[in-house]
Amino acid sequence: MSEQPIDTVLVSILGRALRAITDEMSICMERSSRSPILCEARDFVTGLYDAEGRMLEQTENLPILSFSLSPVCQHIARKFAGEVYPGDVFFHNDVFSFGNQNNDLAAFKPIFLGETLLGWAACKGHQADIGGAVRGGYNPGAKEVWQEAIRIPAVKVYERGKLRRDVWDLIFANIRLPIVQEDMRAEIGSCTVGDRRLRALVEKHGLERFEAHKRALFDSTRRLMEAEIRTIPSGTYRGESTVYYDGHHPGSKHKIRVTITVDGGHVRFDYAGTDPQTEGFVNGTYASTASATILTFLQMVNPAIPHNHGMVEPIEIVIPEGTLLNAAYPAATTFGNHLCPPNADAIIRALAPVIPTRVTAGWNQLLCSLSTGRDTRKDDTYVDILFMGLKGGSGAAADCDGYDHIGMIDASGGVLDQDYEMFEQMTPHRIVSHEYLVDSAGAGKHRGGLGVETRYVVGGAGDTQLVTFGDGDVEPAFGLFGGGQGTLNFIELRTPDGRISRTTTKDHIRDVPAGTLYVQQAGGGGGYGPPQERPAETVAREVRDGIVSVEAARGQYRVALDPVTIAVDGPQTARLRGGES
Repeated sequence: MSEQPIDTVLVSILGRALRAITDEMSICMERSSRSPILCEARDFVTGLYDAEGRMLEQTENLPILSFSLSPVCQHIARKFAGEVYPGDVFFHNDVFSFGNQNNDLAAFKPIFLGETLLGWAACKGHQADIGGAVRGGYNPGAKEVWQEAIRIPAVKVYERGKLRRDVWDLIFANIRLPIVQEDMRAEIGSCTVGDRRLRALVEKHGLERFEAHKRALFDSTRRLMEAEIRTIPSGTYRGESTVYYDGHHPGSKHKIRVTITVDGGHVRFDYAGTDPQTEGFVNGTYASTASATILTFLQMVNPAIPHNHGMVEPIEIVIPEGTLLNAAYPAATTFGNHLCPPNADAIIRALAPVIPTRVTAGWNQLLCSLSTGRDTRKDDTYVDILFMGLKGGSGAAADCDGYDHIGMIDASGGVLDQDYEMFEQMTPHRIVSHEYLVDSAGAGKHRGGLGVETRYVVGGAGDTQLVTFGDGDVEPAFGLFGGGQGTLNFIELRTPDGRISRTTTKDHIRDVPAGTLYVQQAGGGGGYGPPQERPAETVAREVRDGIVSVEAARGQYRVALDPVTIAVDGPQTARLRGGES
């Protein structure tokens, strides 16, 4: 192969073209899938990878999926070397061969130009069911993987364009809901779009020219990331955080510890010292933890860096097997994606002293609920993850407030709300209210993002099951540099007979009566900087807007307001902010 001259303009064009393809794959998936988890919340990722499985580009609607496809693609390329043909399609979800979560079932399609393997198109999405003991896939009582899901190591479901009906039937005989088959066909369709577009791109420029410019794109991206890392002072930095309750031992606490070493253009995240894996499903996989690490770090660097193999080359991640963040076989691990928020907390605490203007205060921790049962209107089963209810606020930064109602840091705004009418169409439940939660944001010169309160009335046949999974009912989002903390999460059930109970953060409640009022509060993010430095007029405006109460304005921000007009009392505010009581 002759050496190709590199056109730097073409390198940029190819980078943008690859992103356009993965964006089109994403649109295809959004428009053709059926589960609200996919078509509304967009809990999926689409990507292109080279023949060896290295990332060409990705569209990560959900950032926790940022590192979830390339390692699997490389695994498939190695495992099936010499047995990959045009028209093949592979499925994979196995957490012990680089999968990140059981419910995140992926499709991989090899892309050929003639007889030459160009690369792969892939799509991974969170499926409404994946087998196991509990419909919907989240089983807080699980102690091993088989109680959570059907394991699908890399397997061909199409070979040379022909459906392997026996394999297909074996997989879906172990998955409860027919909608999952339809959504996996949507994933295959998304991959087919990627196949067509990448082949057309390579045909336009020629294989040798494309390969040379691909390598140049990787090199360029690596240099961009190395330059970003060099802006962090070289040194070793440590941070830790706490995960509360493993689902089996009330009051249990588990530490995440990270040592970050910055050396020139290289950064190493070492999780030695993190507590051992738990007995239950509160465990991570290597892929879920690596994704959490990468997405957190990406929030501290130039957002224009392309998402390809060069981006991750200067980043080293060490996660000892057998720890909370890289559980050993055959551990239960479904909660692993949701260890991202405390992992991010540890990273932020480690780096805040050296890059204070590039970190945020703490984000609200996830507390989510999944409802499942029979919708008597349709005589059909349903599974719903209440995405609107889990979206608390983000942490504030050095130059801006946190985002209101954005969700956990592993979603970072990627997971969208359900449409209210669609929620009532897809489930038998009826929404009562969904609104911002007053005083939920951590106070600060820049306040945290607001959380929300969600209420709905449970419908159906009285056999509704609720599964809760998350954290944030013990430790609120932390503030930085004098900023205040956010508020706690909780889920409360008020049954028709007048009983009121709160769930735990890892719970499975069976037979919730129809007519029960479900109440959830998702907390706000932490504040940044001293609250008394926030402009008094800004505080007054937020009191008028229902974001801050009069009491919090005085007690947290030291702003005195007329209780009727909400006008700022200048002299009294000056005295309060001068330190007088």
